[in-house]
Amino acid sequence: MDAHAAPAFLRELILFLVLAGVLIPLLQRSRINPVLGFLAVGMAVGPFGLGRFTEATPWLGYLTFGRTEDVEVFAEFGVIFLMFMIGLEMSVDRLWAMRRLVFGLGSLQVGITALVIGATAYAFGNGLEASVVLGGVLGFSSTAVVMQLLSQRRELGTPLGQATFSVLLLQDLAVVPLLVLVTILAQDAGGNFAGLLGIAAAKGAATIALIYVVGRRVVRPLFHQIAANRQAESFMALTLLTTLGVALLTRAAGLSMELGALLAGLLIAETEFRHEVEVTIEPFKGLLMGLFFMSVGMGIDVTAILAEPVLLPLSVAGLMALKALIMFALFRIFGLTWGRAAEGGIMLCQGGEFAFIVIGMALGVGILASPIGHFMLLVVSLSMLVTPPLSLFGRKLGDAIDARVGKRSTIAEETLGELGGHVVIAGYGRVGQMIGELLDEQGIPHVAIETDAKLVARQRAKGVPVYFGDASRPELLRKFHLERAVAVVLTMDHTAAAVHAVKGVRATSPNIRIAARARDEAHAATLRDAGASVVIPETLESGLQLAGSVFETLGVPGDVATRLLDQERKRRIDSFLPV
Repeated sequence: MDAHAAPAFLRELILFLVLAGVLIPLLQRSRINPVLGFLAVGMAVGPFGLGRFTEATPWLGYLTFGRTEDVEVFAEFGVIFLMFMIGLEMSVDRLWAMRRLVFGLGSLQVGITALVIGATAYAFGNGLEASVVLGGVLGFSSTAVVMQLLSQRRELGTPLGQATFSVLLLQDLAVVPLLVLVTILAQDAGGNFAGLLGIAAAKGAATIALIYVVGRRVVRPLFHQIAANRQAESFMALTLLTTLGVALLTRAAGLSMELGALLAGLLIAETEFRHEVEVTIEPFKGLLMGLFFMSVGMGIDVTAILAEPVLLPLSVAGLMALKALIMFALFRIFGLTWGRAAEGGIMLCQGGEFAFIVIGMALGVGILASPIGHFMLLVVSLSMLVTPPLSLFGRKLGDAIDARVGKRSTIAEETLGELGGHVVIAGYGRVGQMIGELLDEQGIPHVAIETDAKLVARQRAKGVPVYFGDASRPELLRKFHLERAVAVVLTMDHTAAAVHAVKGVRATSPNIRIAARARDEAHAATLRDAGASVVIPETLESGLQLAGSVFETLGVPGDVATRLLDQERKRRIDSFLPV
């Protein structure tokens, strides 16, 4: 073996990092949607783009991907982490808070769309199994594309954002039985359909139950142990181990790795480590998802589009029009305005990323004929490609319709299942707990962040909304919706951690009020310079209480003593207010 031979996939990995680190930011600076950018770059540097000219121009081999297989391994990891992040979003509390939209609107969308598309596929001569698979998977929309669009527009908290997110959430839940079904069909494509469906349900339920028990007995205690030791690198390693380990466990059980990743996310979503894990995994998920969409772009063959200049565009338009109409009607039934219903229908009318997984599995076992499967993959790819610019048209169309017919939505304006008008407490020791109890007595919503895993576990057992995490990380603070919070209270003991937390809060929400606890006057001055709105040194209150005791001993009248202490407290506090 050549000692200087490059490891497998090293060239492809370096080329992808160059594209992700250099070219994609340039596209973003030009206000091009990142998903659209990855798709377009994949088309350009893939085997159907510049890669087809490598034989005539060998140097292009260093700048292109000659085969889609070169990135499939990385792309699969991208989907796994997408499923893991989706699982983190599916906490039981969140699903219950949004139950009307998730299980009502979402279930109707998935059921009706799957039925219509499946019946159409069956009418065109496909078998029952193939029609069920096509109807199910083509009914899904692209979570990555739509969530990116909603995040860019800051519309996740709007009625349209709530309704759209609910549909996507139910679709992601529906992926589970579909993946299980295709896996069972892959084992016996010619078996009895009803029997296979029952086997799929039973096997999926047993696997989920086993993983749940393992998660409660093994994963959660491990997170507690590592969090107690405060080892960031071990925390990251355990997060990755949980994701890939559960994925491999489901694969060993004959199910898909994507299903395992979703279950791993669900396990952690019910713990106090959820938000810290989201922040830890976010950079990896973003890069790997970029690789996935780039691989999707590589599968778009422009010559195939030219070979079907009529049928292919009609199929794309037909799929998107059908889904848009169904979604528009359901959005109206569930209370969105005419304009926002039209915008939402257009936003959700594309095919989803799970089509590449499910159709690929169906092709591998012969459930779908190769020409039909590859044609549908091309339809889904093109529908995703045109969604970002089409959504801009949808937004303008929705604004124009609402301006004409008037706006009135029966969906509540507040974000379902989200925080708002709350206080964020960073540090939940004795001082933080006292503040939390006072807020509870006044009916003021609050949420706390604490780095002591054992303390978090004890408080959560009492029903206190406290989560494990480092409050100095701006990306974690954003999970607690500082833009809708009324104040942040910092009670941490560690000087450097408190200063970093003040800077993190101020970077995330420049105008929010920050009340900070300090050990002494020097600490207070540092926090003030970092951006705290008001700082209370511990020595101040202890000194005032001691002075009050002396006044009482000397017989100073109570009202006089109270006035003197209040004056001193105000003078001292004012000296620590930022200029």
